[in-house]
Amino acid sequence: MAILITGVAGFIGSYTAKALLEKGKKVIGIDNLNNYYDPALKKARLLQLDKITSGSFQFYKADFSEAQRLNEILKEHDFDQIIHFGAQAGVRYSLINPKAYGESNLMGHLNILELARHRAIAHMVYASSSSVYGNRSLLPFKVESQPDYPVSLYAATKRAGEMMSESYAYLYRMPLTGLRFFTVYGPWGRPDMAMWIFTQSILNHQPIMLFNHGDMQRDFTYIDDIVSGVLGVLAHPPVDDGKEKAGGSINPHSLYNIGNNRPEKLQDMVKLLEQACQRKAIKELRPMQAGDVYATYADITAIKQDIGFEPQTSLKDGIPRFVEWFCHYHDRI
Repeated sequence: MAILITGVAGFIGSYTAKALLEKGKKVIGIDNLNNYYDPALKKARLLQLDKITSGSFQFYKADFSEAQRLNEILKEHDFDQIIHFGAQAGVRYSLINPKAYGESNLMGHLNILELARHRAIAHMVYASSSSVYGNRSLLPFKVESQPDYPVSLYAATKRAGEMMSESYAYLYRMPLTGLRFFTVYGPWGRPDMAMWIFTQSILNHQPIMLFNHGDMQRDFTYIDDIVSGVLGVLAHPPVDDGKEKAGGSINPHSLYNIGNNRPEKLQDMVKLLEQACQRKAIKELRPMQAGDVYATYADITAIKQDIGFEPQTSLKDGIPRFVEWFCHYHDRI
């Protein structure tokens, strides 16, 4: 039976679809191809998926926050798993256009939960975010902690999605798994992320802005490691046995961190980019921005214990791969 993926033209969604298609799975993909960042990149990702399929991939341009449209396009399809990675992304953009986050991350998430409920889905995996932890000083971030003090609307909507999912797991005994992703990077990544912005600026001899005067840390996680975790979790739905799950629920609802389990200093990331680009960065030191956090650091104990997840790619190895892809991609277009 097929697997439904929302946000299939996105960074993580497209990689996940590719991995499933290469395993011989059938994938139904939904994406609204919005202009939060260049839709041409999203379409290019979809072209990559088309190259590896033999009729196993069906794509629909649709907005999952529109329930009627969602149900119309899916009524003729059978699927028993949902990977819900579609969302309005971006911490800083949530300060500018908060309504978009309510529509996509709240109403949209509810629509997918309702779809899963009425279809009696065997397992729904959804994207949360490391941003739910806010500005916690206690590191690393543990899934058992209660991250109820978000510092951005984006983080608040992601935490709300977790709580909505918990209520559905309790009320309808639906197997649900939320994944708190930590600073994902790699080829085909997002243009609004620091890795892309810094690479583009360094190659074009333009200044890069280092917030908090460069004194920040991030748990950078390579895309291949993320997908490995996603597929592992997908194959292990939480059991409705009344026992406590990762994240603390006694309902069939697990929460996992997926990170590299190693925070890296922003300045060290820039040095690796300089080496890969073979150019020096022009740095502009700026104060901390609203909604941003000083550090992220994933405790991955739970996902290690439950599915054997182990990240394989260091920042030193991952950055050259991204820069090489970045240069090829921009030469091509």
